[in-house]
Amino acid sequence: MPATDYQGTSSPLTNIGRSLLPVRRDQVHAMESPIGGSASNEAEIESFQRQVADRFHDLASVPSDELLSLPWVRKLLDVFLCCQEEFRVMLFNNIALVKKPPMDRLIADFYERTVKALDVCNAIRDGIEQIRQWQKLLEIVLCALGDSNVGYQRSLGEGQFRRARKALIDLAIGMLDEKDSGQALAHRNRSFGRHNTSGSHSKDHHHRSLGHFRSLSWSVSRSWSAARQLQAIGNNLAAPRGNEVLATNGLAVPVYTMGSVLLFVMWALVAAIPCQDRGLQVHFNVPRQFPWSAPILWLHERILEESKKRDRKNACGLLREIYQMEKCSRLLGELADSVQFPLSEDKEREVKQRVKELEQVLDALKEDLEPLEKLVREVFHRIVRSRTEGLDSFARGHNPE
Repeated sequence: MPATDYQGTSSPLTNIGRSLLPVRRDQVHAMESPIGGSASNEAEIESFQRQVADRFHDLASVPSDELLSLPWVRKLLDVFLCCQEEFRVMLFNNIALVKKPPMDRLIADFYERTVKALDVCNAIRDGIEQIRQWQKLLEIVLCALGDSNVGYQRSLGEGQFRRARKALIDLAIGMLDEKDSGQALAHRNRSFGRHNTSGSHSKDHHHRSLGHFRSLSWSVSRSWSAARQLQAIGNNLAAPRGNEVLATNGLAVPVYTMGSVLLFVMWALVAAIPCQDRGLQVHFNVPRQFPWSAPILWLHERILEESKKRDRKNACGLLREIYQMEKCSRLLGELADSVQFPLSEDKEREVKQRVKELEQVLDALKEDLEPLEKLVREVFHRIVRSRTEGLDSFARGHNPE
């Protein structure tokens, strides 16, 4: 289903049955509210649900060529930070209820999930650093073949192509996912003019190169797994039962909402950015009555479909710019292998066109990669700060002066 089909469903999104709250409205109103004013409390919760739905609807409505791009991932993290802040304020406004069972248990479970998300943030920052290393290789190619570096030469020479080809080979090896086989590596080497007959040299070069890239940054342990971490974040994440909704004056609903948002955002980051043992097999079992479930489930489906495309199956990340980087460098490498010297005017024009495409990818990375890293860092610190504030509130509640 194309994105435009989803846009047509935007109006009913906020009308999807919010049965976990309104269906028991009379019962909730009949309860004695420990925080006073259950009607206003209910309005605050429903407003939060609608805000989450609207924000994810905007994310889900983008066309295919914008999904999983650097600007889209930045917007996703902005959405998370907004939701997290509104959730924090809601808990603060209802602090008396938050300290009582079963709300205290639900909040403690949520904080445990956020702790697990911190490792994902660290791995994603490492992945961003890895992309930055690839960016440096692209800059070598641009320096070798770009118009501004030809100087007084009338045409590009063999030395410039040798330098560019070496950087392109290093880039192709660095971008190989661990799941790629030696056969895939040999195939890519051939596309850059490396016809290997032994295979063992290719494999050794593969491991040395990957080791070089990974030694630059990885801050999580070698045994850490993004797939297992996502499963841990989603473990026992279930919609609140009716008695929990009643006992918490409805606050169990935003806790579940924020847990689901946390899981989806971490999953989408792992899908987009290179990290250890990427795996997208996380089951999102979200009841349809939540107003935000439709856009999140639709995004989940679209990202999974993207990962199944023939040219994305073995990708080290689904980020749009990674795909463009790989495609441009591959086409330029194949072109570099086919040139003969001196260059014909047609070949030189073709090389310049490929270099121009590569320059556009570099411009996108220069514009958005650093702001994305800052946002990931902000998500990390916001999670830590919110958890610390929550635990301090619990401590004051259990140990009154």
